[in-house]
Formats: sequence, structure tokens, C-alpha cells
Amino acid sequence: MKILATDLDRTLLPNGHWEADSRAIELFNRLTDNPDVTVVYVTGRNLNLTENAIREYGVRFPDVLCGDVGTSIRHCSNGAWNFDEGWIAHVKRASPRWEVDAIRAELAGVEGMREQEAEHLNPFKQSYYVDHDRKSQLLAEVEGLIKGRFDEVIVYSFDSQNGKGLLDILPHSATKQTALEYVAEASGAAREEVVFCGDSGNDIFPLTAGFSGVLVKNADEQLVGQVRRAMDQNPSLRVYFAQGGFRGLNGYYTSGVLEGAYHYGLLSEEF
Repeated sequence: MKILATDLDRTLLPNGHWEADSRAIELFNRLTDNPDVTVVYVTGRNLNLTENAIREYGVRFPDVLCGDVGTSIRHCSNGAWNFDEGWIAHVKRASPRWEVDAIRAELAGVEGMREQEAEHLNPFKQSYYVDHDRKSQLLAEVEGLIKGRFDEVIVYSFDSQNGKGLLDILPHSATKQTALEYVAEASGAAREEVVFCGDSGNDIFPLTAGFSGVLVKNADEQLVGQVRRAMDQNPSLRVYFAQGGFRGLNGYYTSGVLEGAYHYGLLSEEF
């Protein structure tokens, strides 16, 4: 079993300011219609926002959705979703000190951060909008209040479309990386048979976890730098940087996903 996993916003979805190839999504849908390839969306979007993206952009339903920055896992069959209860039990066992209410209370007085709307929160995800210009100061303050106390991981990313800093506090066992590891293990897929495609800050963990990584051409420059430094420190890491020019595609968004999937031999059908 091979797994093609991808972030959604500005990775699979052409919702940035770069020009998209008009035929890329149709190609992605057709070329991944293969029983030997499992398609996994690994995204910060919740279920409702993921379904909105499927309708708006015409991308196929995934086989598995690792949503809410990896804190929820759902399996999809013919458009019907089934929640993975085993994942919930796994996270609770692996992160016994996680207490979302205690984290919320600790961070309530931090100025320059605003709790995100309820639809973006869940028992394993406490998220904030952050003043990006004060990122370093605010992250230091957050770490001083909670770091190491709640089996947590602190993930920062920047939404270049609206200029918002995004801060997610998650159990260390419930991230994009660990969710994808869980799906791969359940599918019997070796790590090198998992291709993960990303573009922004919260993709750093799966991109440097030993999967076959892909950065689309429009990837955030800060993320590119982080990945290159990680590769310098660990030469065994495999990450492909989409360049464009592959079979007439420009390498942005979906085109970069396809370029990376072909680079690793996950897709082979001619188009």
C-alpha cells in the first residue's frame, strides 16, 4: 500500500496568490483513482471546512482525513465519514498529562493572542490568533507558562493570505506527524512509501519525520529554510522541492503535489 498525504490550503488547494495550472486538480483526481494508492488529507481544517474545500475546488474525497492539525482522524467511504475512535484512545494513553482546560486558563491573560472560534477547537486542540509582529515575544511567554507541563507541543504558522499568526497547542502525540504515522502503521505502509506534501509552518514535523517529503514550489520561505537545515543535520531525510516544468506543470499547489508524487514513483500513469 502506498500513501499520498497532503496538506490542503496552498498545497493541494490553489488558494494563494500564485497562478494555478487549470488542469492540475482534474489530473490529481484521475491519477489517484487507484486502489493501490491511499489518499490522505492532513490539514488544519476541521471536517466542515474540509467538505467546503472539496465542494469549492472540486478535489476528490480522501480515503482518510487527518483534520484539525492531526488531532482528529476520519475514514471516508463513498462520501461517508467514520471517526477513528482508536486514535482518541491512543492519544489519551500517549499524552496522559494533557489538560486542555488548564492550558486555556494558563494562557487567558496573554495579550496579543485571541482564542480562535469554537469550531476550530476540540479536546486535543487549543488554538489562537497571534499578532505576527510580536511572534517571538508571545511564543516565549507561552512557553514560559506551559512548556513541559502538559505533554504538549506548540506549533506556530503564518497565514500569508490574511496576515494572521496561528498558534496551535496540541498533545505531543496528536500532530500532523503522529496522525500520519498512525495511519501508515494501520495501513501496513512502510515509512518510505508515504509521500507527504506541504507548504507552511505546521508541516515541518511530517516533512522531517522520515517520510518521503515534498515541498510545493510556493512553499513558505521560512519552512524551506527549516527543512534545509534539518536535512543538513540529518542527511538521511528525503525531501523533494518542486521546481515546475514537469510535464508542462508549474509546480505550484496541486502541480507540485503531482510532481513530487512522480518523483518518488508513487504515481506512474502517463498523462
